[in-house]
Amino acid sequence: MSEVRINHDSEEQMFSVIGQDAELTYARPADGVVDFQHTYVDESLRGQGLAEQLAQAALAWARQEKLRVRTSCRFMQAYVDRNRAEYADLLDQLA
Repeated sequence: MSEVRINHDSEEQMFSVIGQDAELTYARPADGVVDFQHTYVDESLRGQGLAEQLAQAALAWARQEKLRVRTSCRFMQAYVDRNRAEYADLLDQLA
């Protein structure tokens, strides 16, 4: 897939792939905490790495903002588990 551009809409609490039907939504349940709640990629776009790119952008944002991460979303939980060495420092105790 060619270069993907990701938009972060803090009012809607969502990361989305510009021009594609793919998004990652989150909530801010407590001060200093972000909970990644749902990842969606249109069926026709699956298998192209869009969800992984959304996850990377969202986790980079959480790190930059010094937020603790929770993963209600099954995809995000699995992604963080697969890359635990890289993201363990971000995880909230409840994650």
